[in-house]
Amino acid sequence: MKTLWAPWRIEYILGPKPEECVFCLPEHTDEDEQRLVLHRGKFCFVIMNKYPYSSGHLMVPPYRHVKCLTELSREEAHEMMDYMQVCTDILKKAFNPHGINIGLNIGEAAGAGIEEHLHFHLVPRWIGDHSFMAVMSETMVIPEHLRTTYGKLKPYFEKVKS
Repeated sequence: MKTLWAPWRIEYILGPKPEECVFCLPEHTDEDEQRLVLHRGKFCFVIMNKYPYSSGHLMVPPYRHVKCLTELSREEAHEMMDYMQVCTDILKKAFNPHGINIGLNIGEAAGAGIEEHLHFHLVPRWIGDHSFMAVMSETMVIPEHLRTTYGKLKPYFEKVKS
């Protein structure tokens, strides 16, 4: 029997599902910690994945509710790339990964779980991490609690200029 500890999943399983888009943020920052928002830029923001593939799994969505890369303005696209560079640097410092997967899924057929609001993923990876679990037993292992990861990353983003 396999047992994996993922206590934050029960919120998702039993909790009410939001009717509004999870990436459409209010202008105020009162909910940022609860929503796991690490940093806000002018056109985009950095948020932790609430149901991560790996500890430190970050996402960079634009504020604007768009589905496709081609709908982004030059300014939005440029700032998103800037923040992916910032996130890569922070993940290297905070987690010392052996590599980082960076990706974008456009449309359900491409694997987008939330296809209506574009977002890039940054997933830290380590040699010998959960890769074999996904292949051999269709299981993912998250070795660190989300709040611990948030506390580890937040100080790095406080130094980032918007």
